[in-house]
Amino acid sequence: MLDDSNVLQQRDPSGALAVAAAEHEQARFSVGVENPAHDGRQITRVIVAGMGGSALAALLVQSWLKTELRVPFEVLRSYDLPEYVDYNTLVIASSYSGNTEETVSCLVQARAKNAQVAIITSGGKLQSLAADDDIAYVALPASLQPRMAVIYNLRALVALFAHFNLVGFDHFSAIAETAGWLEEQTLQWTSDVSTDKNYAKQLALMAVGKTPVFYAGSVMAPVAYKWKISWNENAKNVAFWNEYPEFNHNEFIGWTSHPVEKPFAVFDLVSNHEHPQILRRFEVSDRLLSGMRPKATTIQLQGHSVIAQMLWGSILADFVSIYVAILNGVDPTPVPIIEKLKLELRDDNAA
Repeated sequence: MLDDSNVLQQRDPSGALAVAAAEHEQARFSVGVENPAHDGRQITRVIVAGMGGSALAALLVQSWLKTELRVPFEVLRSYDLPEYVDYNTLVIASSYSGNTEETVSCLVQARAKNAQVAIITSGGKLQSLAADDDIAYVALPASLQPRMAVIYNLRALVALFAHFNLVGFDHFSAIAETAGWLEEQTLQWTSDVSTDKNYAKQLALMAVGKTPVFYAGSVMAPVAYKWKISWNENAKNVAFWNEYPEFNHNEFIGWTSHPVEKPFAVFDLVSNHEHPQILRRFEVSDRLLSGMRPKATTIQLQGHSVIAQMLWGSILADFVSIYVAILNGVDPTPVPIIEKLKLELRDDNAA
């Protein structure tokens, strides 16, 4: 089925596979910070407020740059800021649509607390607020699903971090340096590559009809979360994720009981940048759980750097989950029930 071009066209009418095939181009996104002037205040902590795919880029940065940042950095996925937000806190409101109500709420609170604020968006209320009130912001290219614009968001966030003197611009350049290599890798997963040579299609066939569980170490944990997001929104399937070593302190024992036949597909996202003991935990855990859960399929993340592996894994997640959507007979692009939820919440607020 996955090698039948007619089936692919019928079941992917919005062109999700083409979007995934072009994601490497986002690594070269030329970021312009609008309303760039700021008062030079000292930043002592950072919060990125965002949901779903908009939060994911922040989680990637939080892991990637944890040894570089000299200030606390929190990713907030809710309506309310913590009480400690003050004049020296940088609050970045990140919403691809610009209308995410949780993120808008956080921005309003940040301004009331006189915090330093910035915005990442492709439009909506946030872009209007940025333009009207001279708030520093990055305008993202529009017309994508947020989960498919993670690398755009990542470039924007790192550019803002550099703009506010939290990191050097070399990290911004490091993302762009992966673009050519990511293109080469992506060409191996596109729809015209047959299943016998296409790793993404092979992984999809392993997982279809099952509930996937994705595991990673602490460095690549956001990538496991990305696989879950892609599975939920592209394949329209429930999926779960966790990270080592936390897995061994609770979920590990959960696999040992009934039922013996478990309808899951387990994937270990393994990186050579993880702590050696975490790599050992992958091996020992799978051996000790032999016969109690499906044997884990190891996905060895490719790339010479942490950020290269993160982006390689993120793009692969989209390809595999889109192929699962095609096998499921669902359109991978729209998320109508999410849009219905937003509309009903908006109506409730207006009542």
